[in-house]
Amino acid sequence: MRTAVVGAVCLAVLVIAAWGMSASNVGFAQKLTAPSFGSPGLVSHVVQVGENKQQLTVIDPAMQVMAVYHVDSAKGEIALKSVRSFHWDMQMLEFNTTAPLPKEVRAMLEQK
Repeated sequence: MRTAVVGAVCLAVLVIAAWGMSASNVGFAQKLTAPSFGSPGLVSHVVQVGENKQQLTVIDPAMQVMAVYHVDSAKGEIALKSVRSFHWDMQMLEFNTTAPLPKEVRAMLEQK
């Protein structure tokens, strides 16, 4: 029952956020990722991270920002855990800690 209430609260937040967005971006979020939730500009994804806890990730592709919330269904609380602009992350050419590095893959492909 509490899970349904938390889900309804999350749904309400996303619907309110979507209400302010223009309808011209509808297809973009749907093409971006499968976990997309019908809002025109935002992409969301929910995963269970504990017995009574869900993690809600909301991504705004236009602003290149993501936010992570923890939803406690036992207490009915929603806590903002992190917000990050990923604009500069997407500017990096590579960031791997194990082989093959992107430049190594590129070099292998260029040999053909």
